[in-house]
Amino acid sequence: MNDLLLFTIPLAPLLFGVVNALCGIRLPTVVVQTFAVCGVAISAAMVLLLWPLATGEGTQVILYTWAESGTLQVPVTILFDRLAAPMALMVSGVSTLIHLYAIGYMKAERDQARFFALLNLFVFAMLCIVLADNLLLLFLGWEGVGFCSYALIGYWYGEEKNAAAGRKAFLVTRVGDVFLGLALLWLFAATGTLSLSAINAQAAALPAATVTAIGLLLLLGACGKSAQLPLMTWLPDAMAGPTPVSALIHAATMVTAGVYLLCRFFPLIALSPTALAAIAGVGAATALYAATCAAAQQEIKRVLAYSTMSQVGFMFLAVGAGAMSAAMFHLFTHAFFKAALFMGAGCVIHLADGENSIFNLGGMKQRSPYLFWIFCAAALCLAGAPLTGGFFSKDAIFAALAGHGGWFHLGLLGIASYTALLTAFYTFRLLYLVFAGSGASETKGHHLPVLMLWPLLPLTVLGLLGGLLNLPPIFGGGSWLANWLGATASHLPAAQEWGLALLSLLLVLSGWLLARWRYRNYRAGAMEGRLPEFLRLGWHADSLVEKLVLRPYRYLARFSSDGIDRSAIDGALDLFAKAILAWGEYLRLVVSGRVSHYLGGVAWGLLLVLGWLLLTTVG
Repeated sequence: MNDLLLFTIPLAPLLFGVVNALCGIRLPTVVVQTFAVCGVAISAAMVLLLWPLATGEGTQVILYTWAESGTLQVPVTILFDRLAAPMALMVSGVSTLIHLYAIGYMKAERDQARFFALLNLFVFAMLCIVLADNLLLLFLGWEGVGFCSYALIGYWYGEEKNAAAGRKAFLVTRVGDVFLGLALLWLFAATGTLSLSAINAQAAALPAATVTAIGLLLLLGACGKSAQLPLMTWLPDAMAGPTPVSALIHAATMVTAGVYLLCRFFPLIALSPTALAAIAGVGAATALYAATCAAAQQEIKRVLAYSTMSQVGFMFLAVGAGAMSAAMFHLFTHAFFKAALFMGAGCVIHLADGENSIFNLGGMKQRSPYLFWIFCAAALCLAGAPLTGGFFSKDAIFAALAGHGGWFHLGLLGIASYTALLTAFYTFRLLYLVFAGSGASETKGHHLPVLMLWPLLPLTVLGLLGGLLNLPPIFGGGSWLANWLGATASHLPAAQEWGLALLSLLLVLSGWLLARWRYRNYRAGAMEGRLPEFLRLGWHADSLVEKLVLRPYRYLARFSSDGIDRSAIDGALDLFAKAILAWGEYLRLVVSGRVSHYLGGVAWGLLLVLGWLLLTTVG
């Protein structure tokens, strides 16, 4: 019976979300909010209660048979194992705090039933991805987070830019979904089963070329949801949605789905060095690309958006280095401090009466000391300051790369190190511009509701102490997460471990000193020195997509519409219709209505018939 209780983990947010969607408009706002929070809080509580079921090989439970045709059965099956349990706890736990924050943030909104219903459905879809042991159920959750992100990013659809951002996120991620769909179909054709655990068990028997091809398709599918090169252009524009949506997408749900997908299929992907190298290469390139863009952004949420893209690149890099535990470690610590940073950014914007340009902000430390210390602590985690969760999870990725040796992985380590330096730089740049000086502190803004402040504290504490999840031996830890996942922890000689720790310290100090030199006495409200426009515009990625994809597609569509459809097809049909009309007009001349004409016609017809009979008889 306890096994069936596992279904309450995804079904609780679904149930309360459906209630809010159907009845929320007739319910008091406080009831709608309570239902929304209860949906995700129950999920988190059930994960903790049923945690023992994840030990060993985990627990697989079938609720019912979804579809059946001959020998093919499609059961609704979930797998609660060592990988799914901590991920489900992170998703539901962080989402609960974001829901509480959203109550304060959306206080002035009227259409809260729609917002909280979509928020709950978002969590349900993500939990389907996490717990699914069936390819179709996985794909259902995958498409669910895509739809919910579209609806929530464009929540304020009254403004065209918000609606356009939602459409962009939906369409770009659909490209990745096509590749994922191909991978799942290929897996079913190759193994004859829809069970993820069974597919991983059979992976070693598949041909090497098949494993590589499926691994690359899974990578492309993951790139869409996790905003990795080349399917990354939707993420910065996703900031058009409310801040709780940004926090949910960037910390607990959508962008982490791609990383989790690769980790779930890691037994298969690990069999292909080519697929691993491609994953690592994409992760390193995206991490560096996004870090350079973050260093040039002028809006607080866009800085954090590019930062998320970069940090997810680190997670891909860890998967490609064969360190699944390091990828999950960084996923968890990043979820904690990035949720706090986005929610803190929402507080800053709220205090500054909607202003989000970091060059027009400043003085937030005087306006809200509590917010400053919370945001500063979370920012230190992002920068990888020593002894924070971000420091330990980033170092685990460095150790995985260093442990491989070889020029390829050492090159990736160099890229990762430079990216870490840029991360520290843009993080402290953000702190100096937003909290130093006296800019926004002199403006009239809003007071922060309590529910917008206190959820930041547990997230920040988790970010700071997150290193305890996988503390390396040189710091007296036992790599709990790696052991829990059943992965081989990457342990270097103590000297190398200390060397990497020292490298991380130097990178953080260098980034801080650069930001301090440039921005310590920066006058709030002044424009920053000329930054390369292509960095601020994401290396003109949108323009590149416009030129290489959208514009040729429009030309092709216009040619198909005007040249083929209207000119060729419609022209041929019009010509045929005109010919029929002309023939009809000619036939009208025969039907004159005069008896003499008809008698003449009969006579001529009779003569023709007689002539034909005469010719055939003589012949």
